[in-house]
Amino acid sequence: MTWLLLAVFFIGYIFIIIEHNVKIDKAASALITGVLCWVVYSFSTTDQHLVSHELLEHISEIAGIVFFLIGAMTIVELIDLYDGFQIIIDKITTNNKRKLLYIVTLLSFFLSALLDNLTTAIVMSSLVIKILDNKQDRMLMIGMIVIAANSGGAWSPIGDVTTTMLWIGNQITTLGIIKTIFLPALVSVLIPMFLIAWKLKGQFEKKSAIPNRNISDTERSVIFFTGLGMLIFVPVFKTITHLPPFMGMMLAVGVLWIVSETLHKRNLANAENKSSIFSALERVDMPSILFFMGILIAVSSLQSAHILNDLATFLNEQVGNDKIIVTGIGLFSAIFDNVPLVAAIQGMYDLQQYPSGDFFWNYLAYCAGTGGSILIIGSAAGVAAMGMENISFFWYLKNISLAALLGFLGGAFVTILLA
Repeated sequence: MTWLLLAVFFIGYIFIIIEHNVKIDKAASALITGVLCWVVYSFSTTDQHLVSHELLEHISEIAGIVFFLIGAMTIVELIDLYDGFQIIIDKITTNNKRKLLYIVTLLSFFLSALLDNLTTAIVMSSLVIKILDNKQDRMLMIGMIVIAANSGGAWSPIGDVTTTMLWIGNQITTLGIIKTIFLPALVSVLIPMFLIAWKLKGQFEKKSAIPNRNISDTERSVIFFTGLGMLIFVPVFKTITHLPPFMGMMLAVGVLWIVSETLHKRNLANAENKSSIFSALERVDMPSILFFMGILIAVSSLQSAHILNDLATFLNEQVGNDKIIVTGIGLFSAIFDNVPLVAAIQGMYDLQQYPSGDFFWNYLAYCAGTGGSILIIGSAAGVAAMGMENISFFWYLKNISLAALLGFLGGAFVTILLA
């Protein structure tokens, strides 16, 4: 049954990859793959109660990520409805494509450490879509945003799910991860940034903004800064309350909802009001969310079947070298979700073998966080960007993957060198 489960999983991935060839939306393929993987796993055991229990456990985790994604997209769409991103666009004076790439990349890198890679990818991708008319240029910059967001999340304990897992498990410390991984993470961004910059030539004209006459500058500023402030507050809320991140995101949506309705009380009775939370909810990209959910459901079946744990154990027994194993985990995270892979490693090694703050854990945080950039389906940030700009798997593979791989290997080399 293990081989059948893997076959279903990879066939589903193939349909996701060739969605433009078969004319079937990747969300449908992902959902079917997720369900069929669990059907195969269910038939592989006689303990149906255990299967249901494991499925519900995974669904609770997946639901938290989906709620987080819906909340982040809602806030971004609401800011967009109020033309809030125009505040940043007006500050960008350059019309040189390469300079814009540098600005967007470094902003994503540092913003991801404050927010997280998923939220950063959504916010920055929305910004680029608002600025650039040329789709090819937009896709190159959004591909770079994915790399920068993942790398930025790797050196912050709140920037990526895996670093947060290691932080909560006391495997890494806040100061230790910043001191050890910041420079390698920066290297993993700079290498692909300069490679992709060669593909961007010339000037660009900003999209001409159509001002919404029903929205004042004050209302635009209030929504923008409140929305951005609430997004930054989400990791703070998690740190203070120890509740899952989606709870903070739901609080952020609720606060921004109240602010929005307070600003537009005079228009609440108008069903055509486009500056409301309801319009923002209508604009949320639900196919991308369903695609993301399907992928996570499929991967969770591999986790329940202990395939990912067996993979980690196999690497440990056959390879033996910790640096090669962790580097391999980073490469595998381009295909599989990095969360169960890191969870498997956490279960294999304890703090007696590798104490808190050890190089092993810091290097794991780097590899798991940045390795997902190699393929667009390897990270939450990539999956979200894939849906927002309709970037195909093969386009990303052809134009971004090699640069991301070189950046990943360059940062890995720097990490080992510094150790």
